[in-house]
Amino acid sequence: MKEKRKPVSERLPKLAASIALVAILMAGGATNRIQAKEWQALVGSESLGGGDQALAFMPNELWIQAGDSIRWTYPTHERHTVTFLTSSQTRPALFGPTFGVEVGCPGATPDGASFDGSACVHSGILLLDEDTLTTVNAPTYSVTFPKSGNFKFVCLAHADMTGVVHVLNASETLPHDQDFYDRQALTEGALLLAEASRLRGRGTNEVEGLLPSNGVTAGVGEIVTTNGAGSKTVSLMLFLRNTIEVRVGDTVEWTSLDPSINHTVTFGTEPADPRPASSGVTLASDGARQAVIASPSQSVNSGYLSPAPQDRSGLAPSAPGVTRFRVTFTTPGTFNYICAIHDTLGMEGTVIVQP
Repeated sequence: MKEKRKPVSERLPKLAASIALVAILMAGGATNRIQAKEWQALVGSESLGGGDQALAFMPNELWIQAGDSIRWTYPTHERHTVTFLTSSQTRPALFGPTFGVEVGCPGATPDGASFDGSACVHSGILLLDEDTLTTVNAPTYSVTFPKSGNFKFVCLAHADMTGVVHVLNASETLPHDQDFYDRQALTEGALLLAEASRLRGRGTNEVEGLLPSNGVTAGVGEIVTTNGAGSKTVSLMLFLRNTIEVRVGDTVEWTSLDPSINHTVTFGTEPADPRPASSGVTLASDGARQAVIASPSQSVNSGYLSPAPQDRSGLAPSAPGVTRFRVTFTTPGTFNYICAIHDTLGMEGTVIVQP
């Protein structure tokens, strides 16, 4: 059985999230220069404890000049990538047949790789180590842009986390300096985390008003588009009503309210691959997954609770997602569970079954 890990909330110092952002942003420079410049940006932001996640490039639109580079800093315990695909390349899944083994471009490219649109560049998964208590030594990844163009970049871990780099000729004037991007990143990070925190109210209202009396919200999120450069996502990676009391024979229903992020409901031993549902999990007539648990020692995994991808013109409609998981408890006891993807961010819960 996988060794129990403490949630981030028990390992992070009590510092304001904005301080962490300021600490990792370097001082800006003038737009006029006589040599290539390395620009600074952020990949994601999180609250103390990690439950509130800003899944966004900050900023997600930058103007630089040919020959410049951008260094992205990863200050969160949630995994991210910086990935530049070619215009003809199909976006790959983060993991291949073996969970945890990245597909990449294929593979990752070294720090300082050059991108001109002809070949993919991929940072690989980067994040703060789960025992890291500060963002001072947060991992970074740099990409150099040798020629002008407009280049989209994505995070392969989060479908709705995208951005654009506008690479101008060296003779063209840049619209912004590093100070502007620093302020933008700081402001956007604070606003997105505030929005993630606000989602607690929505999740609670869903539990109290629209979900079944034995309902649990398995994460809440929303996709935010702030400019033409791309999209950003905010996500509350927690179970709301994370402790619930029921009677023997009752059924508890988990519902994911996140339009972009995958979660699981996992009892007992965490599987090596949490993507598929465990044996014994069946489909209800409405497409929800369901299971019966008869012992606190029983291992049951919902598989990915995933929203349906957004439909796009010119493509066939996507199939409905699986966002609900129901468990009927046939014996009394205390049943602890986690999200197998986000447990280190504090996404854990308990069902107490009374006789």
